[in-house]
Amino acid sequence: MLPALAAQRRGCRSLYRLYVRCQAAPLRHACHGQDANSVGQKQSFLKEPIQVKVKAVLKKREYGPKYTQNNFITGVRAINEFCLKSSDLDQLRKIKRRSPHDDTETFTVYLRSDVEAKSLEVWGSPEALARERKRRKEAEIEYRENLFRNQRLLKEYKEFFGNTKPRSSTAAMFLKGPGKVVMVAICINGLNFFFKLLAWVYTGSASMFSEAIHSLADTCNQALLALGISQSARTPDPSHPYGFTNMRYIASLISGVGIFMMGAGLSWYHGIMGLLHPHPIESLLWAYCILAGSLVSEGATLLVAINEIRRSARAKGLSFYQYVVQSRDPSTNVVLLEDAAAVLSVAVAATCMGLTSLTGNPYYDSLGSLGVGTLLGTVSAFLIYTNTEALLGRSIQPEQLQGLTELLESDPVVRAIHDVKATDMGMSKVRFKAEVDFDGRVVTRSYLEKQDIEQLLQEIQQVKTLEELEAFMLKHGENIIDTLGAEVDRLEKDLKQRNPDVRHVDLEIL
Repeated sequence: MLPALAAQRRGCRSLYRLYVRCQAAPLRHACHGQDANSVGQKQSFLKEPIQVKVKAVLKKREYGPKYTQNNFITGVRAINEFCLKSSDLDQLRKIKRRSPHDDTETFTVYLRSDVEAKSLEVWGSPEALARERKRRKEAEIEYRENLFRNQRLLKEYKEFFGNTKPRSSTAAMFLKGPGKVVMVAICINGLNFFFKLLAWVYTGSASMFSEAIHSLADTCNQALLALGISQSARTPDPSHPYGFTNMRYIASLISGVGIFMMGAGLSWYHGIMGLLHPHPIESLLWAYCILAGSLVSEGATLLVAINEIRRSARAKGLSFYQYVVQSRDPSTNVVLLEDAAAVLSVAVAATCMGLTSLTGNPYYDSLGSLGVGTLLGTVSAFLIYTNTEALLGRSIQPEQLQGLTELLESDPVVRAIHDVKATDMGMSKVRFKAEVDFDGRVVTRSYLEKQDIEQLLQEIQQVKTLEELEAFMLKHGENIIDTLGAEVDRLEKDLKQRNPDVRHVDLEIL
């Protein structure tokens, strides 16, 4: 049994080895074929040249905080800040740039790096330049002190010997318009105060006392308005770049507060004291005469103010009510409301004094004083409200804002506008601000329309290296930015022509 089993096992092993060989033979033939093909491919690949594509990347430049290579500086700043002479600038490179002003087309600028190098060449070292700057600063301070001292001496000289200076433009403001209205009101109210005060001293009437205080308050407030008008004519300075036009609103606001405190307060006080401690009133004949004269004079001033407001409202295309409520001319508004209140208060005082004469009851006179005080308080509250709204910077009328917005949106160079604001700065001066998304294709096309396309094509064909490509792009890129600036200037000019009240335009580029 054992030998037979061993023989059987050996036979099985032989059959298994034969099977494995038969299965491995085709695989070896396939592998030999693949090796032959791969060798052929390697030989053909080695015969062909190797081509590797490398992406050209422009080297990134790091611009530090002291980088001034491409910064421009005007000649005036170069002379003042770097202590140079005009002859020193003749040797530097001059560059013509687009002017931001309407009256000049181009102006000359210099590279800041050239100016800095020239200043070091002239002064030798940064320390020497710093010492010269310090010396000039001290000399400027001394010059200003001497100028102030000389102006004060000149003023004292004129006061002593008489001022023979011709009439200035500020004085001419009081010969027409709101200035004329204010000056007429000052003269008439001053006379009214004097005569009403005499009538109160003679009669002891509480209503007449309120009328005298009312005229005094009007005179003082209108003197304050005259001061505001004269201050508003001052030219803008570095500390107040938008001018002093709001001084009229400030003077009108103080005037409204003064009417409330001085006019309404004293009238209420005197009326309450009359109710608490009544006393008989003397003959009211002179009081009636003075009230009649006051009614005529106050009415004349009221007509002057009404005519001035009508003329100004017609010029602005507004109704009389809109012009008064929007406080377009605060000085004339104050005169109008004060004189209207004066006419009404004269009627109230005359009525209460007549009732006192007929009945002999002094309480009617005291009630008239309270009525005049209430009328003055109402006028002062309106003046405080309208002038506060004007000083806070309210928006212009929606139809005007819509017109300015449509003008921008209809321009081909504008893609969209955002955050539009139009603020009334007072005295028909508007500041317009908007963020503008410009269409770069239209701006570029506007630049290309001004270029010689044939010459531009030749420049493109001559570009062979990265350095030449960079120089080409920098040159025309800067010119396109200048074109964008010119488009901004054009839009600002169109906005000002569309609405003459727009004095300041700020267009921010998105």
